[in-house]
Amino acid sequence: MRVIIIGAVAAGTSAATEIRRNDKNAEIIVYEKDKFISYAGCGMPFYISNEFNDFNGLVPRDAGFFKTKRNIDILTEHEVLSIDSKTKTVTVKNIKDGEVFEDNYDKLVIATGATSKVPEIKGTGRNHVFLLRNINDMNRIKSFIEKEAPRKAVIIGSGFIGMEMCEGFVNLGMDVTIIARSSLSKGIDKDMSVFIERYLEEKGIKVYTNTTTQEITENGVILGNGSLAEADIVLLAAGIKPNTELAKQIGVELGINDSIKVDKNMRTNVDDVYSCGDCIEVYNTITGKPMYRPLGSTANKTGTIAGSNITGRNDEFMGVLGTGIYRIFDMTVGQTGLSEEEAKKQGFNVVVTIDEKMNKPEYLGGRPIIIKAVADKDTNTLLGAQVIGYEGVDKRLDVLVTAITLKIKPENLIHLDLSYSPPYSIPRDPVYYTGIKLRDALS
Repeated sequence: MRVIIIGAVAAGTSAATEIRRNDKNAEIIVYEKDKFISYAGCGMPFYISNEFNDFNGLVPRDAGFFKTKRNIDILTEHEVLSIDSKTKTVTVKNIKDGEVFEDNYDKLVIATGATSKVPEIKGTGRNHVFLLRNINDMNRIKSFIEKEAPRKAVIIGSGFIGMEMCEGFVNLGMDVTIIARSSLSKGIDKDMSVFIERYLEEKGIKVYTNTTTQEITENGVILGNGSLAEADIVLLAAGIKPNTELAKQIGVELGINDSIKVDKNMRTNVDDVYSCGDCIEVYNTITGKPMYRPLGSTANKTGTIAGSNITGRNDEFMGVLGTGIYRIFDMTVGQTGLSEEEAKKQGFNVVVTIDEKMNKPEYLGGRPIIIKAVADKDTNTLLGAQVIGYEGVDKRLDVLVTAITLKIKPENLIHLDLSYSPPYSIPRDPVYYTGIKLRDALS
């Protein structure tokens, strides 16, 4: 069996590794138009801010590693120009010398990832304006900061990358402004995002919510009202879009945001063509409906499932809750499942609780954790949660992820035998109190 994989970051290399694990004789060829592969993209903001300086830790594996350790051929700086699904061939260009050639496959995996969205505003091509999607973007930003020593930064967008780079720019000595078209952090309800906004302002960050931008000039960003947010460096963090041009060529069916439709085995509608990673549509575990939620964890998971099924197994993707988490200074923001706004749009009979408790005793430096829980009164099920606080947010969030996934009744959060010791929690954990509040609200 000869397998060609297009793309060699998270999903593509995961698929290749799983194929090799299950089939020692398969020919596996991976084409990647970039020169960096299998990198930890989520770590890029922390490298830019000098929180760590080990570039090899961010990009730990090269093509040689995959050939030596796994007998997988990865050809970097090779761009797949087209696919012919009838003859099962791909046309490839060697970017380094311009050679164009054809290759054939028995099975094909499209793991082409996604690209940063560029807002439709004037000035996005200026030299001090950057995207942050791949290692090349990261290196350009880091080089610019080292050479130009910018003192004022503007971030357009407030997703994970925008919020993490906000901290990074501050740690590098810059004054920072964040501009968001709506409230901060998509997926976080407004009554929770106000805590984030207040915290950022306490840190000296200017925050503009429900604000549009007109133009990026040499001096900064002109807002919708005509005022200027001064900037020596501008980061466009307005989200990403899936790379599906090759898939379109061969009639692969597309879905949400023009992402690639796949079944639970990662198969497309075209014979012997699979897809995985940030270019695909996934589905929501709660609603069963399609969604576009590109995350590194999901890319690795879907890549592994694709590789497994190519080798004859029957591994199914079980959907996602859209769980996400990020750090902003010493505050952590996490979310899973449906927000209150989303749940109402989906037609659920929504019940909401918000509770604030200490993450551990005050005598050991305890600080507040705020948990918002969203439930459905008709079915007595937990639909989602948002957790904002300090140390221990990730622990509580993952407990709630598990509860939603396993369809634990909200009142049964009271009965979970959660770990307790004063350095880690209070005798009755914040999750316990969320269970109490939900029990009362749903009864």
